[in-house]
Amino acid sequence: MSKIKVVISGITGKMGLESLKAVHSQNDMEVIGGTCKSPQNSHLTLPDNSIKIPTTANLEEIISGADILLDFTNSEVAMDSIRIAAGHKIPIVTGSTGFNPDMIKEIEKISQSNKLGIIVAPNFAIGAVLMMHLAKTAGQFFEFADLIESHHEQKLDSPSGTAISIAKAAVENRSSGFASVKSQKELVKGTRGGSLEGINIHSSRMPGRVAHHELTFGTIGQTFTIKHDSINRESFMPGVVMAIRYVIGKSSLIWGLEKVMKL
Repeated sequence: MSKIKVVISGITGKMGLESLKAVHSQNDMEVIGGTCKSPQNSHLTLPDNSIKIPTTANLEEIISGADILLDFTNSEVAMDSIRIAAGHKIPIVTGSTGFNPDMIKEIEKISQSNKLGIIVAPNFAIGAVLMMHLAKTAGQFFEFADLIESHHEQKLDSPSGTAISIAKAAVENRSSGFASVKSQKELVKGTRGGSLEGINIHSSRMPGRVAHHELTFGTIGQTFTIKHDSINRESFMPGVVMAIRYVIGKSSLIWGLEKVMKL
């Protein structure tokens, strides 16, 4: 049986390098190339020093032989990569976040017009996806909700794409948003955080953290808290590998890992 040939966009980034190790360890997959903004060398050595794979700033140079494009960059770079991969009819799995509504519409159009499988996942951690699923179930039974999310200091967007997905999941089975208390005196501006459908979202950024999300629901006499922590980036890899296998042969846009996990 032939192996699934994977090209990684953003291969020298933290998630790219972790993905390289994870994909390379699978018996049915192989990494055939990668892209980064400014390659220091024309090749990147695999973790076990078995082979070297080509690296380039130009995805067109290496995409034609791929079965899957795996992307861990940012929304702007990801859009260019999606357009290029779609031009070669190559399925896409992306963990990039920060897509604006126009970008989302374009991704949907690209998938529909090319009948191409595209998975866009704000988080590949199995526990984080289960958290969204639980939030969707619990949200209809509570009046108030606060969401705290913590990430490393180099994360570009705030709140995280996962936090937004959790908040949207919490309101999905409701007829309206949550109630939100407004302080009569806000002694420090922004203390209550941002608000999405009445859910107050608080973002923390500092070294020493990977990803933490904590959603607390409240109603008279009780609270209910759902929490998930990613201790390291290895936590995302089972979901990444699952998504790569799932997207082959699909012909539509899949948002999030829920369908892949059959939730």
